[in-house]
Amino acid sequence: MTEAGASLVEHFSSEHRSCDDIWAEVESAGEAGDRARAEAAWKRFDTEMRAHLGCEEELLFPAFEAATGMTEAGPTFVMRAEHVQMRALLGRMQEAVERGNLRELLDQGDSLLILIGQHNQKEERMLYPLAERA
Repeated sequence: MTEAGASLVEHFSSEHRSCDDIWAEVESAGEAGDRARAEAAWKRFDTEMRAHLGCEEELLFPAFEAATGMTEAGPTFVMRAEHVQMRALLGRMQEAVERGNLRELLDQGDSLLILIGQHNQKEERMLYPLAERA
């Protein structure tokens, strides 16, 4: 699940930073009006985000729930709900890309960044450390 020698916290936090860095490329290209570069960076961002969400849902969350017994009202319940919101925003962002509307992509991205910021903070400060100890 994690790179050799990397803790769970380090691994998943590193994925968060990678997505942040790719989004910065989307923003830079979008603000510059460079549609081709923005779309290429967007594709990488969307792929990385969906892979990260999937990895958490398929590997981390079930392992955490099995170890702790926390399911219906536990932290993974909240994280999954936020993942649903993120995927909905990613879908709207993809629609903006398909229409060639960089401004809408960036505006939807602002909403996603707010959600991601709060979400990542909960994962990095609570869920990942708990999962490492479980």
